[in-house]
Amino acid sequence: MKNCSRILASAAALSLVFSGCASSKVKELTKYAVKEVKTGNTTHIVVTNPKNGPVLGYAKNSGLKLLEVETNGITYAFKDMNGNGTLDVWEDWRESIDARAKALSQELTKDEIAGLMLFSSHERAPEEGLTEAQKNYLKNDNLRNVLNAGANNVEALVSWNNAMQAYVEGLIAEGRRVIPVNFSSDPRSTAGSDAQYNAGGEDISRWPSNLGIAATFEPKTMLLFARSAAEEYRAMGIATALGPQIELATDPRWLRFDGTFGENTQLAVDMTKAYVDGSQSTYGNNEDIGWSVRSINTMIKHFPGDGMGEGGRESHMESGKYAVYPGNNFEEHLKPFIRGGLTLNGKTKKAASMMLSYSAAVGPEGNPLFGAAKGSAYDQAKIDILRKTNNYEGVLCTDWGVTSTIGDPGNTLGLGMAWGMEDASIAQRHYEILLTGMDMFGGNNDKQPVLEAYDMWEQRYQEGLLPVSGAERFRQSGERLVTLILNTGLFENPYLSLSESKAVVGSQDKRDAGYQAQLDSIVMLKNKNQVIKKADVQQDYKNKTVYIPSSIRRGFKTVFAPAMDTKDPTMDIGAAEQYFKEVLTDTPITNPSGTVTGFQPPDLSNVDLVIIGMMSPDNGNNFSSAGLKDGAFYPLSLQYRPYTANGDKVRKTSISGDMLANGGKQNRGYFGAVSLIANEYDLDALLNARNAVAGVEAKTGRKIPLLVALKAKNPTIVQEFEPYADGIVTGFSVSDQAYFDILLGKQEPRGLLPMQFPKDMAAVEAQLEDVGQDLVPYTDEMGNVYDFGYGLGYAGVISDERTARYAGR
Repeated sequence: MKNCSRILASAAALSLVFSGCASSKVKELTKYAVKEVKTGNTTHIVVTNPKNGPVLGYAKNSGLKLLEVETNGITYAFKDMNGNGTLDVWEDWRESIDARAKALSQELTKDEIAGLMLFSSHERAPEEGLTEAQKNYLKNDNLRNVLNAGANNVEALVSWNNAMQAYVEGLIAEGRRVIPVNFSSDPRSTAGSDAQYNAGGEDISRWPSNLGIAATFEPKTMLLFARSAAEEYRAMGIATALGPQIELATDPRWLRFDGTFGENTQLAVDMTKAYVDGSQSTYGNNEDIGWSVRSINTMIKHFPGDGMGEGGRESHMESGKYAVYPGNNFEEHLKPFIRGGLTLNGKTKKAASMMLSYSAAVGPEGNPLFGAAKGSAYDQAKIDILRKTNNYEGVLCTDWGVTSTIGDPGNTLGLGMAWGMEDASIAQRHYEILLTGMDMFGGNNDKQPVLEAYDMWEQRYQEGLLPVSGAERFRQSGERLVTLILNTGLFENPYLSLSESKAVVGSQDKRDAGYQAQLDSIVMLKNKNQVIKKADVQQDYKNKTVYIPSSIRRGFKTVFAPAMDTKDPTMDIGAAEQYFKEVLTDTPITNPSGTVTGFQPPDLSNVDLVIIGMMSPDNGNNFSSAGLKDGAFYPLSLQYRPYTANGDKVRKTSISGDMLANGGKQNRGYFGAVSLIANEYDLDALLNARNAVAGVEAKTGRKIPLLVALKAKNPTIVQEFEPYADGIVTGFSVSDQAYFDILLGKQEPRGLLPMQFPKDMAAVEAQLEDVGQDLVPYTDEMGNVYDFGYGLGYAGVISDERTARYAGR
């Protein structure tokens, strides 16, 4: 690890636009300079050190003092973060990060480390400022890792960050040590409105999802995204990304497919390397200078993979708590984590942290893969792969809710994922997780169970049952946890300048790069008679009329919200109006109670083009218990029309299942059951549109092309609509504007499928949940096969160095 002062000085030399950055005048100073900056209700002091030393920041009224060190006539400033009047090793920015973390971990109390082990529940309203509840867990529970789930509102986030940092700094007046807050975030840069995990607000640049960037087949695009996102995150106070989600999406039905890099191992490895390298490194003059004030920690997830839930079910809910390995393919799923996350080309090397999966692993015969069927955070064999086999000393964090069950006292969420540990006490679950070598508890704001787990540990140590004391075990995690905060320079300056943050977040260069990535990620699947072609004067759509059908999309009830239906045009009408002379859409048809039951198309006599947006078949989300209703399992489906699971490849008896009181085993199969799809009407909308324009074509002899923008979250069975479409493009959480630009010829399509599109549900049932690229892919009426790596350009099937690089699995 580089010397911390060199890292921060190098970053300062890049003329970054953060309050933590040095100016070109730094070299002229012989003593540090001080100024005040006020943001909202917080005034903080900015201290500029000589010789490109790191800029320091602290709250004006916190009571924190500076320490001075003179060397060769140059006076440097340091923050006295424990108020003892002495420059301790961990306060000395000239020391290495490793040395500082080790020194600080030896001083931290049991209560402080217990607080560092907590990772807060979702904070969704930063615009409300620092709340009493937040003050409580910061002060009384020593919590320092906060999940920012608010919108991309720079002013609110800067104000919230500064207020929270000032509050914890002010605790020094009570004799407390200052440990800055480490803010984290789930994805917040995705362009499409269909992304499961994404923050609202338009202050930020917008990019395709992970799956969309994978569709570019260009790791350099991911590297550019990671660098841009890291800068924007830091300017909003976020120093840790809860991602990327790098596990192989080997079952096409899996509800989190869209958050991954797809099903190809090498593509996932390369994209992981680019993301982690771009996030955790800083580049000046094309040289990687390591950690800086533009870096963020990554928390790659979900080890050892969660893309093989039986039947595609998701492990957030009881319906999908088992991961199955019918193909004995466990080792393949480790590769993105080991080859991608732990062996990087950049100077910061391994990913700073990892999040574990929820699921319990089950082998092909239905037996636990490792000893007992327990969630990953409780599974010693899984953790040993990281800690022992690969000598990983980064932070390991549980996913949210792993220490709770629905039946726990006080649990009103109807959510709890302590799979395999349902009968244990809350404290016992914390103890068992610490025993495996984990460090953090996702979604936990209360230190008490952690302290109880400490007492359990210490008792067993005194009994001679454990080789190290509770204090030593806590210090192991403490050292890892403070390293996350030290990596990004927060001990030096956790404060933000509003004007400087506004200059970074959503800057035009980042917006342009994100939009270009959206265009590059869109895959053209079908282009009959070259209906999609380069725009020219004769193809001026400003003189044309487009028809955009509407659809009904049924909502699913989740643990957080009731079912909500939508009845809207399938593409953004406002965006379409920027391209066409006239935009037509449907009139809703309602029943006597006012419920929309369908749509009446307009007069299409003068329509030149039909564009319909279709979501891939929607089975629900992570929190809707998809695949389980009223105690009975049913199939997840990739077709729009109801699917009855009665084919010869459908399992009559599931691989996984709970052990029953009578000694038998639960059957979690779905043979004979029928799927539930929220957006079946998307297919109705397309077929209705096709019939309507066919009538006009018959009367006028004029061809009206029908184009589909398939907004895919999963592989899709397109046989239900492909023959009726003249052109089909698919994207992965991109904007409707990007679809229009590709469909109307602004840019030639370049994207390639990062997964296979199956022929039918029989092909889906025949594949194995843990094996990638084992589907029979669909072949369209043009003879094109929708296989991994397939995509069309204007001249036909794309065949270039990208497809050669990722051939095979």
